[in-house]
Amino acid sequence: MNPRKNKPVIGISIGDINGIGPEVTLKALMDNRILRLVTPLIYAHGKAITFYRKHLGLEDFNFMQIKNIQEVHHKKVNLINVVEESPEVMPGAETQEAGKLALAALNHAIKDLKDGSIEALVTAPLNKHNINSETVKFVGHTEYLTEALGVKDSLMFLVSEDIRVGLVTGHLPLSEVSKQVTADRIKSKLEIMLQSLKNDFGVGKPKIAVLGLNPHAGEEGLLGTEENNIIKPVIKEYKDKGQLVFGPYPADGFFGMLQHKKFDGILAMYHDQGLIPFKSMAFETGVNFTAGLPVVRTSPDHGTAYNIAGKNQADEGSMREAVLAAYDIIRHRGGWDESGES
Repeated sequence: MNPRKNKPVIGISIGDINGIGPEVTLKALMDNRILRLVTPLIYAHGKAITFYRKHLGLEDFNFMQIKNIQEVHHKKVNLINVVEESPEVMPGAETQEAGKLALAALNHAIKDLKDGSIEALVTAPLNKHNINSETVKFVGHTEYLTEALGVKDSLMFLVSEDIRVGLVTGHLPLSEVSKQVTADRIKSKLEIMLQSLKNDFGVGKPKIAVLGLNPHAGEEGLLGTEENNIIKPVIKEYKDKGQLVFGPYPADGFFGMLQHKKFDGILAMYHDQGLIPFKSMAFETGVNFTAGLPVVRTSPDHGTAYNIAGKNQADEGSMREAVLAAYDIIRHRGGWDESGES
């Protein structure tokens, strides 16, 4: 046991300080359950957090600035400054300064994840546009973390109490999706989902539904051939191995008839096919989990929401659930027990 730790340390990269990330973070961490279970460590800048504390009237929120991970205090919310200069906070504005801070926060957190200084990472929403540059190509948190951690593949896994949806393809233009729906890719995502349901969510014998790519799941080749040529053979292969994998299901009818309630996980072929129904059902409580990584990473299932930033209108439910989900996954993986030993 590491004597420094009596609760798991969960890092929170602040994301875009001009979006709703700081607001939902502060509000979520004011929930007493959080501090009882975990030690939060925010990667940001103290000026930005102090700004929102005052601006939103959250005077009961307190935090302690530390210089490094060794100074973590387990009875407080901790914060590490990831940039030296105090940032200008402009709620609702897209600025290069905010993008620079968001990337610095994420990189600092990834470093601490890699060396085992924190047990999990929760990423607040950021803006891809003000992060990308000639030297940085940022498609999304999932892809960035997968590459940074040297993992061959991962799964964007949207989870809530009632529904779990994984994606075969993620942040891709729709015109590219059909080219990326290959047998090998579907198998890789299925393997990650099966293992994650067992190891991260405690499901002994996962039952998975696979959606079709085309309308009506291809209508036996009338509306597309991917189902017959690619998806069905993969499903048969898994069934032959004794796995509870079913489909392909037409996405509209599947969700319209509430068939998702019969499955532990659903594998969608592309981003909107999976995320539209998921967010319709669980927008305020849903969590984006990156399955397949050697570390635990979760995030709220929403974006920066510049239009309501700084207006005290953002709901912190998804951020709170992201922190609690990270804690639960740590325990399911056997990385922490109730006595606080890692």
